[in-house]
Amino acid sequence: MRMILRSVLLFVLAALAEIGGAWLVWQGFREHRGLLWIAAGVLALGAYGFVATFQPDPHFGRILAAYGGVFVAGSLAWGVLVDGFRPDRWDYVGAVVCLVGVGLIMYAPRG
Repeated sequence: MRMILRSVLLFVLAALAEIGGAWLVWQGFREHRGLLWIAAGVLALGAYGFVATFQPDPHFGRILAAYGGVFVAGSLAWGVLVDGFRPDRWDYVGAVVCLVGVGLIMYAPRG
């Protein structure tokens, strides 16, 4: 159970770094906030790559595939919390499907 909690925390940290970094680049470029915002975004995106390496599972493909589901749900949550995005029911259903996929890919019992 402790390993699962560590893994989930790492997924959350990775999502914050990647989504936050992409948002900073977006703000710097599309919203004309400048190069400092873009540079901060690039650093955050680099941090995302390192956070993923701390996952306990040794299989890069499995971790990245599962992280895709965390990214989908996290992006919607970021939009709600930071940008005032209002998801519809299909956004919520899609996020749940993705998170179920994360659970299956990462935490299903294997022989």
